[in-house]
Amino acid sequence: MTDHDYMREALSLALKGKGFTSPNPCVGALIVKNGVIVGKGWHRAAGMAHAEVAAIEDAQKTNPDNTRGATIYVTLEPCNHFGKTPPCTHKIIDAGISRVVVGCKDPNPYVGGGGILYLKEKGLEVVHGLLEKEAQTLIEDFIWYTRKDKTPFVILKSAATLDGYIATSTGDSQWITNEKSRNRVHQLRHEVDAILIGSGTLHADNPSLTSRIVNTITKDPLRVILDSKLSIDEAAQVINQQSDAGTLLVVGPDAPSKKRKRLEKKGVGVLELPLKNGRLDLGQLMIKLGQMSIQSVLIEGGGKVAAAVLKEGIVNKVLFFLAPKFLGGSDGIPVFDGKGPEKICDAFQLKQMEIAMFDNDLLITGYLKD
Repeated sequence: MTDHDYMREALSLALKGKGFTSPNPCVGALIVKNGVIVGKGWHRAAGMAHAEVAAIEDAQKTNPDNTRGATIYVTLEPCNHFGKTPPCTHKIIDAGISRVVVGCKDPNPYVGGGGILYLKEKGLEVVHGLLEKEAQTLIEDFIWYTRKDKTPFVILKSAATLDGYIATSTGDSQWITNEKSRNRVHQLRHEVDAILIGSGTLHADNPSLTSRIVNTITKDPLRVILDSKLSIDEAAQVINQQSDAGTLLVVGPDAPSKKRKRLEKKGVGVLELPLKNGRLDLGQLMIKLGQMSIQSVLIEGGGKVAAAVLKEGIVNKVLFFLAPKFLGGSDGIPVFDGKGPEKICDAFQLKQMEIAMFDNDLLITGYLKD
């Protein structure tokens, strides 16, 4: 096997922690000695051992000398500062590891490169930038949050027919996409810190907004509901279900205070925001969510919310599911509701586009912001 093969294995290990490690990034590590993998590890949750430590402990379980003269492959630069745990660079040196291969540098401009430099100064061979793009994509939300004034990485997800509708004229939308596509969406919910919808979707679907995958342990995201007038039914699923995650209602200045107090007594979070052009200020919302350590938000709203977040310029990434169906009329509910640009040259343009199939459904993924 080559360095690339081992790093791909480390990336696979890191993926095991995706969704569980926030506010930390998911990281994987692999230790190889004489062409044999002797240790594997990944960061399982915030406050638990970092991937490098887990891999070293795994390698040394059978033989303390397994790490001496070995190579460690790690998807993110080893930390070189004291936090909740000691620096991983110290652990690597103490284990006798002689070579370190890094996927990507720490995105924090104040510490990035420090771990690599320290290991080199201690005489270790260090290679960095191996499968860097893949390593960065794995933690793109953490990178954005760290570098962009601590605002969340925003993903807009839509599921539509080929002719661009998310529901029929009666509001029926179950199910446009197939089970495999829906499972991918539930995986996305698990991976993000928060999920956001508007009051229209809330009233139409009474959704649970949880992550549900058969025979898989998942984490629910914080449920964020745009509800400027606090119109939510107090029996709604999002505030009356068993979930470790909370619900945050985002309201305007005129939300009824008595209802607000009742909901807050039930443990429901309520965040008041100013209005901007008659609508909740989404830019301010992202700042507030960032202050709550929310690093990633999945938008699953209807046409009005989808159009609003695009116009506000807060969307980083788009996931667009297309089912091989069409309504064949002009009275369905469109993906985006509202006035669009008058010229094609002003259309939103996806970059770094990828296409994948989920059985017969098509998933188009792309970025609006770097």
